[in-house]
Amino acid sequence: MPHIRHQAIAPTHTRRLPPGAAIDAHRHDDHQIVHAGRGVLTVTTDAGSWVAPGDRAIWVPAGTVHAHQAHGRLELHLVGLPATENPLGLDTPTVLAVGPLLRELIVAHTATPDDGSPERARLRAVLLDQLRASPQQPLHLPAPASPLLRTLCDLLRADPADGRTLAELGREVGASDRTLSRLFRSDLGMTFPQWRTQLRLHHALVLLAEQTPVTTVAHLCGWSSASAFIDVFKRTFGHTPGSRPTR
Repeated sequence: MPHIRHQAIAPTHTRRLPPGAAIDAHRHDDHQIVHAGRGVLTVTTDAGSWVAPGDRAIWVPAGTVHAHQAHGRLELHLVGLPATENPLGLDTPTVLAVGPLLRELIVAHTATPDDGSPERARLRAVLLDQLRASPQQPLHLPAPASPLLRTLCDLLRADPADGRTLAELGREVGASDRTLSRLFRSDLGMTFPQWRTQLRLHHALVLLAEQTPVTTVAHLCGWSSASAFIDVFKRTFGHTPGSRPTR
């Protein structure tokens, strides 16, 4: 990630981005909580990417070099926390579930600047309490370090609907399915089917944010039918792709 900007303080504020807009690679000395009130947000680092629809937020630890990408019309709520204050005890980016109360707390906290008032302090304290109770979500798509695996993963990123088996993909990149299977586990910490499902879900969230019909999303992401896609989506996110958690 070239041209890395450094910002000592991660400001707490709301920012709106048009579809396709990006915030280039940068880092903060503070921790940051990033929540998309509208649209879908992708945060990318050298270690991979994390995606968050409206019922999720992304924890970005202090010092992490990261970039933002907007999908759909994005309403971005950013909460900065001092590096000395880590209520989650996390040192890597993590996607967190955001329930209705936490969502409203984040929106209220980022609507106005910190005025140092007791009311503001109480709001922040409740927000942190809710944050500590937020379940972590497995929505990380890791980036491979192995050149061989990177070539294979790039093929699937270019076409998430590619349904070839690992053995078939292996013939194209010049490796056996056994070798590739071992690399997926050692390099990415997951199996090939798990990684491909994560890729397809990430791509589905982006397409849905762009108002692509559900049936079309299912086809473009490689599911055999809309119902199969809806089932996987609901088990992962807790709601169907045609609905969205209300504010």
